Amino acid sequence: MAQWIEVRARYDKMMENGVVKKVTEPYLVDALSCTEAEARVTKELTPCISGDFRISSVVTTKISEIFWDARGDRFYKVKVNFITLDEKTATEKRTASYILVQASCFKDAYDNFVDGMSGMMADYEIEAITETKIVEVYRANLSKDNG
Repeated sequence: MAQWIEVRARYDKMMENGVVKKVTEPYLVDALSCTEAEARVTKELTPCISGDFRISSVVTTKISEIFWDARGDRFYKVKVNFITLDEKTATEKRTASYILVQASCFKDAYDNFVDGMSGMMADYEIEAITETKIVEVYRANLSKDNG
């Protein structure tokens, strides 16, 4: 199962108006450890950045899955509650899970989530959908030559 780790990078970024501004941007990495995630973001960003660069934080997330959409330019976090019935007490139990959905707008995020859940036999309810500030998601590099 993937472990998604959020890495925040702080660096000087050239803005659209030509001004250089210090920004902190979050990236999500599928990695086995925080050290691996930090190294991956550093490797990905170093060629693109001149000037000051540092990793400001590395934390594991509760994201269990990602629904991809190549047309999407943003990431939305969906908090979904899976509903099960406790047979002993005959009461409903809700278990929260977080799924990241790539989409271009809120409506597409909802539609992509529903599409991703199609075929799922479990009952669920959407508790929240929020747009994240995640800039990029780096999947695991599973090739033999990680060079």
